[in-house]
This record gives sequence, C-alpha cells and structure tokens, in this order.
Amino acid sequence: MRALAWHGKHDVRMDTVPDPEIVNPRDCIIKVTSTAICGSDLHLYDHYIPTMQAGDVLGHEFMGEVVEVGAKSTLEKGQRVVVPFTISCGSCYYCTKHQYSACDNGLPADNQDIAQEAYGQPMSGLFGYSHMTGGYAGGQAEYVRVPFSDVGPIVIPDGVEDDKVLFLSDILPTGWQAAEYAQIELGDTVAVWGCGPVGLFAVQSAFLMGAERVIAIDHFPARLALAAKFGAETINFEETDTYEALMLMTGGIGPDAVIDAVGLEAHGLFVDNVVDQIKASTFLGTDRIHSIRQAIVACRKGGRVSMPAVYGGFVDKFPLGAFMEKGLTLKTGQTHVQHYMPALLNAILEGKIDTTFLISHRMDLEKAPHAYKMFKDHQNEYTKIVLKPGSGL
Repeated sequence: MRALAWHGKHDVRMDTVPDPEIVNPRDCIIKVTSTAICGSDLHLYDHYIPTMQAGDVLGHEFMGEVVEVGAKSTLEKGQRVVVPFTISCGSCYYCTKHQYSACDNGLPADNQDIAQEAYGQPMSGLFGYSHMTGGYAGGQAEYVRVPFSDVGPIVIPDGVEDDKVLFLSDILPTGWQAAEYAQIELGDTVAVWGCGPVGLFAVQSAFLMGAERVIAIDHFPARLALAAKFGAETINFEETDTYEALMLMTGGIGPDAVIDAVGLEAHGLFVDNVVDQIKASTFLGTDRIHSIRQAIVACRKGGRVSMPAVYGGFVDKFPLGAFMEKGLTLKTGQTHVQHYMPALLNAILEGKIDTTFLISHRMDLEKAPHAYKMFKDHQNEYTKIVLKPGSGL
C-alpha cells in the first residue's frame, strides 16, 4: 500500500509499504477514506519529538471503512468509523476512570522504557507519533491496523459525510477538553493563545460552555477572522502588546481562564522566545514556552490555566512564582478522546457543532509531502488540510 513516511527533518515521502495485518484478535483493518495533517504533526516534521525512525508512517487523524476484523472485534466489515488518536485498552485502571490517554496497555511493553525514562511513567500509545508512544503506523496511508477496535473507533451513521466527523479523531475533543479543563463558569472571560485547529475548537467550545467573552490571540489574519466568526474578540500579537491589551480589555483584572493552544514551537520575536530558539538549536533546551509564560502572567488571580498544547521536554524561565502567588490551577494532558466522542458526535448530528469551517484544502494522499510543506510555510492560507486516498484531488 501507499503511505506517508518520515525520513528526517522536513523530509516526508510517499512510500510503498507492506499492507497491515491482523495481529491481535481485538484488531481491525480500515481502508482510510479521509486523513488530516495535525499541527502536532509539524513537531515531527520539524524533528522536535524524539525517537522517530526513518520509514515511520505518520498521521493520527483519520477515518475509514472497516475491511477486516479480528475474532474479538466488535466492529463489522463495511462500517464507517472514526478512530481516536489515543490507543487505549478500555479495561486498565485508567481506562475504567475514562482517563484513556493514561492507558497502561496501549503502549507495547518493549516501548515503555523510553517513556518511563523520559516522563516517569508510560502513557497510552498514539498512532503515527514516535516510538516513545508505541511506534504504531499512522493513518496517512491507504490502510491502517487499529488495535483495541472494540474500544476506540466510533461508528458513523450512513449519509454523514467524512468532513463533518473526521475531527472527532483528535482536534475537536482536544479543543473541547481544553475548554472543560478551564472550568468555565457562566459569564467568564476566557483567553485562548493560538487560533490553529485546536484553538479554534476551544473558542467554539468555550462559548458553548457559557463563556461571556472569548479573546483569541494569534498573528495569522485568516485564523483570527475564523475566531471572530464565533464571536471572539481578537488580538494580533504582532500589532499589539498582548498583556497590555488583555489588561485593558478586562479592566486590569485579567481573564478568568486561559488556554494555551500553541505549544513547544511558539512564534514571535520576543526576547524570551528568541533565547528559547537559540537554546533549542544548540541542544541546550527543548521547548519554546512563550505562550504558556504569557498566559500565566496574564491570568487573573485565582484563575484557571488549561494547556492542551504539546510540550515534549524540559523548560526554564517558567513563571512558577507568579503561578504560586496568584493561586492559579493548571490542567493539561493528552486528550481522553474515547470519553468525548459519543457526545460530540451527537452534537454534530444535531447541528450544535460545526467542524467543516476549518477545512481550507483537500488533496489526494499522494500530495502529502507537498501538503506538509504548505501547512508549515503558509499557515495563514492553509488552516487545515484533509488528505483523501485515491481521490485524484
């Protein structure tokens, strides 16, 4: 089959690789009908995430048709399913608490030592996202093996087009969890750093949860315009000092809750960010954390910090004093996708949540290397790219 494989920094290629096979009775094989490029895929593209190996198949946002099932799969051939990016067993201690991204069994035993050493404990497996998270082949391919298919995939009703439900695989639940972790109360003012896909879904979710005002922060005009369509007030950080603007907009108090949807590759010519970039390029540091620093400093006393953004290593200049003295709380983590999928699917089917606004480009899977370059270099125009195998687009 054809699949997009990682070969190094800014080097992804369409390769011919072996077709996936049933390995465990709970497996299924799906024929991919739609797969998307995620902002966190760019961390792999830029080689910020360790333990990648040449030939690894990328992609963790995908859906398709079931074409083969293991003896213990609950799916049936011909069903259309969306697959969560987290690979979770459904029966360990964490899964029974609906903390699916902390699953004890989603990560193969021979990969757990890597995560154990890096983070103290292994997390769940992830599709197409380094050997630290299991080394599973991803969904930017014609076919995918899906472990624990009796737990993860959600069946999509006939007649519902892919574009409406594809983002149940990751970014919609991630944006929703981000807003939920912000513990939004009726009348709150919420500030969201980053108007990429997760940030935009966090904006939409915050309003649905009762926020009175949402302030969206970015520097891409097209993204800010999308946030404004949901009713958000916007700050372009290249034109306005973000902290001063937030203080002015909130009467000097600060937002009740802040959401960092940027992560380890923060942009902007700020002193702290430039220093972080230099440290990362000289292997003296890993992540660029300007956005979370700024969010903590801007948040009101006693406020809440939600961090759905991806961070991978160690950081310095973290404003721990401000965090403590202001009495803030922080919630973060990979998304418990399986927990949110059923309710969010119903919300889509009932017309309460729109996802299609985000898609700016659709391309054939064979154009994936070009799509990655465009998504990296032209983020104002390329808000979300959906790849469709065999479409000829």
